[in-house]
Amino acid sequence: MAESMPRVQQLFDQALELAPGERQGFLEVECAGEAELRAEVEALLVAFVDAGEFLAETEQRPALSGEEQPGAVIDRYKLLQEIGEGGFGVVWMAEQQEPVKRKVALKIIKLGMDSKQVVARFEAE
Repeated sequence: MAESMPRVQQLFDQALELAPGERQGFLEVECAGEAELRAEVEALLVAFVDAGEFLAETEQRPALSGEEQPGAVIDRYKLLQEIGEGGFGVVWMAEQQEPVKRKVALKIIKLGMDSKQVVARFEAE
């Protein structure tokens, strides 16, 4: 199996350069008669897509505090000024860029306060 890894990696990289709808045809040609090779490449592609969805969801969550400063952009919010601090995080006046441009309060979780219990209480607030 170690010998096939470069070929798996090569096909995976090539498939990523194609539109999702073109990948199956590409794999049919490149992996003709090699079902195990095709299965490995397809598994990598599925994992890659799933990871992308997970990362997109993560970007929608509040950021962890630590490096924020006026002018920093978090998702669709531009930080303007710090307006308060609580046990869980720091509250900033921010400007929402979309879907409408408006000023909002944005609470950012403090570093180390990202346990499941703390995040659940934060979301409840």
